[in-house]
Amino acid sequence: MNKKILKKALTGLLAVSCIVQPAFPTMQQGGQITEAAVAKKTDYSKYSTKGYEWYIVRKKKHEKAGGGIPSGINLSDYNAYYINAETKEKVIYLSFDCGYENGYTKKILNTLKKHNAKAIFFVTKPFVESCPKLVKRMKREGHLVGNHTCTHPDLSCKPVSAIRKEIKDCAKAFKKATGYKMDSFIRPPMGAFSERSLKVTSDMGYSTIFWSMAYYDYDTDNQPGKDYVVNHFKENYHKGALPLIHNTSSSNCEALDEVLTFLEEKNYRFGTLDEFANNN
Repeated sequence: MNKKILKKALTGLLAVSCIVQPAFPTMQQGGQITEAAVAKKTDYSKYSTKGYEWYIVRKKKHEKAGGGIPSGINLSDYNAYYINAETKEKVIYLSFDCGYENGYTKKILNTLKKHNAKAIFFVTKPFVESCPKLVKRMKREGHLVGNHTCTHPDLSCKPVSAIRKEIKDCAKAFKKATGYKMDSFIRPPMGAFSERSLKVTSDMGYSTIFWSMAYYDYDTDNQPGKDYVVNHFKENYHKGALPLIHNTSSSNCEALDEVLTFLEEKNYRFGTLDEFANNN
């Protein structure tokens, strides 16, 4: 996908979902049915295609943020998460969305390594194919790498076959480019979802990952600045937090070292999603 087109999609469409202050598992062994068999037996027409865009509800005094969970939808039914809701520990789960490379991912990885901090990177097929060395490095250094689709579309109203293709083709490209199996976590582009899209991704063995912290960092031509990012973390960190961070942001790159130092001073550790998100 053309970098300029993808950048336009990220800047224009992603804006709505962040405004708020507001590899597939092998299932044949052990008598378990395959993912394909699950899909064949499932009547996806029973699941609503009404679209939603994820948002967060910030709270004061570092209480855990709320999320934009539609009435009648239970995220746990679809292995979907936006926070570690159960933990009482001082832990934060860093997550980076990588639609394309803008020159900052290497520096971000260097900073994470300096702090011995692990994260998850959600990558698109264009990112994987253009930056295989960076993606291999992510895995070598102990980070998770999840699925962010091929073309960064709104999955909420896509046909089942199109959803599956977006996810499968990204995972195949990842395997081909790196030799690693993609970790079975997905971040839906723009935070857009429907009950059906959640069901399809869950049936494919993926956990859907939203977020409990976000800010305007995705428009590369209108960056918030280093101080804004640092202050946002200082004002909004909370136990079990899952911040959405874009790798294309110069402000994020400049602020990350200070952000991680601050969180360490607050006795926070940096966890990985497989501690609590059920993706089996």
